[in-house]
Amino acid sequence: MSWRTILNKRENFRAAFHYFDFHHVARFGEEDVQRLLQDAGIIRHRGKIEAVINNAQRALEMVAQEGSLAAFFWRYEPTELALPQSQTTSPESIALAKELKKRGWKFVGPTTAFAFMQAMGLLNDHSLTCISREQVEQARQQFQRPV
Repeated sequence: MSWRTILNKRENFRAAFHYFDFHHVARFGEEDVQRLLQDAGIIRHRGKIEAVINNAQRALEMVAQEGSLAAFFWRYEPTELALPQSQTTSPESIALAKELKKRGWKFVGPTTAFAFMQAMGLLNDHSLTCISREQVEQARQQFQRPV
């Protein structure tokens, strides 16, 4: 499945999964799975839909254990700068995916973990000439990492 497909359907995913409110998604049941399997605006794969619900439940557990999702995920901040747009995984994304799987998360591999790390600002791999690179670095310098 391509990221382009996912990005083209992102508004449908947002609506179907209550704007990714994991507290809400964690309460989904079989009726919700059936509704989502009929939603042509998203990827209708039972295993992936059930994995989203499972992962939302695991996220609730993580908040209870770690204090917040941010406190957990920021432990995987790379110590070295990412080379601009040169990789799809990293030692940190491999470790993160492994830990998430150990905690019962599903459909989360190193490439997905790497993309998540990019999206949340854990790493900045914008090209050196990209206008966003400097903006992201400035934001990262001002950001207070959770403990």
